[in-house]
Parts: sequence; structure tokens; C-alpha cells
Amino acid sequence: MKYRNTVEFQVSGDYALFSDPVTRVGGEKCTYHIPTYEALKGILQSVYWKPTIIWVIDAVRVMNPIRTETKGIRPIAYNGGNDLSYYTYLKDVCYQVRAHFEWNENRPELAADRNEHKHHNIARRMIERGGRRDIFLGTRECQGYVEPCVFDQGEGAYDQLEGEIAYGFMYHGITYADEAALPEDKGRMTVRFWHPVMQERGIIEFPRPEECREKRHIREMSIKTFGADNFIGLAEFSDEEANA
Repeated sequence: MKYRNTVEFQVSGDYALFSDPVTRVGGEKCTYHIPTYEALKGILQSVYWKPTIIWVIDAVRVMNPIRTETKGIRPIAYNGGNDLSYYTYLKDVCYQVRAHFEWNENRPELAADRNEHKHHNIARRMIERGGRRDIFLGTRECQGYVEPCVFDQGEGAYDQLEGEIAYGFMYHGITYADEAALPEDKGRMTVRFWHPVMQERGIIEFPRPEECREKRHIREMSIKTFGADNFIGLAEFSDEEANA
């Protein structure tokens, strides 16, 4: 489904590492074969972020063949050690992404900043310029590059895919207290899981965060309040920012 404020972009890079944060506490890291919802949302937030809006990832299309490469890495050790760890990365990745934004109803103090036309135009300009901040594909060492595209156009590695490819139980993302939509998630940090399936042309459609029924509450969490003293994107700056 395409929304009025939909954005479409392509993100690519030499390497990527998408994984459940829980699996990263040890010395070894191993990537999923496909990007997580949270990783794609993080990329879009690096392109353009405001607490007024919540980015919702609708779908991703895998453009390049899924290949992995294992490297021996010596991570920074705070205890002075020099251990060798093995990281398994995705190699030569490229994805088309379709997403849209919605208002963050948990932030009534920012209601004056809810200008859909302004935020949509700024987001599209930031995609054309490659983003406001550096783009990373899962981890800091995996640099990514963003550019505009038309979703589902162009030749992809899985255009001739017959049937579906299921990826089993997989990490979807984290719901923070300030983005919680369901009553049971209010005031908590929640980890979500799902069962992704790649469909024709290498397209994976994501459920909305509140549609993920397999989840776990991690801890209690408060919501940071934004105001004129710590956020300059309020109503008095709207017109100036939109024309920037």
C-alpha cells in the first residue's frame, strides 16, 4: 500500500551486518540474510528524523544476490586484551525501501509541528542529498549510501523467484516508550519478533510494529519531553525550515 507521504529510496554498500542486538554481547557476530525492520528504520532516521513523526517501513526489495563473507576482527578491548573474533557480514548489498511517516501521538507537545507537506518535502530532499547523517548498514563499520529510486523498478537478483522463501523466527525491532501504540507497551521498552517471507521479485513486506504478536517487555521506560528549551523544530520555525 502506498501512502500520500510515502518515500522510496535505494540503499547500498560493500558490507552489512543485520542481527539481533542480544547476539552481539559476545565476541562473534553473524548477520541475518535480510535487513531487519529496525535497521531500515535507523537508516531512514539518519536521512531525516524529528520526534514529531514516526517512520513506518512498509517493504524492502533485495536487489543483489545474498552473499556472506567472514572476517577476522580484533575489536577494541577495554580490558587490554587482543582477542580475534570472527564477524560474518553480508557482501555487496543493495536494497530498495518503501516507507511512510505518521504523527507521534505520544508527543502532544509537538502538535504544532504536524505539517505533513513540510516533513514530506524535507525527507525527499534529504534522500536526494544522501541523508543528513552518515548511513550505516547495521553496524558502524558498514558504510551505506542512499539515493532516490522508484520502488519495484529496475532489475533485481530475485526477479525470477518462484514461490516464497521463509526466514523463520527473526528480530523485528524495538518499541520505545515514546513510540508505543498499544496500552500494554506504554511506559516500556519492548522487543518485537516476526517470521519474514521473501515474495516475488525479492520483496519482503513488513508488519507494523503493533502487529507483531511475539514480543517481550525489557524494562520500564519514561518518555523524554521536548519543548522550546531543547527542540527548535516547533511552530515558529516551521516555515523557515520548510524552505531551507
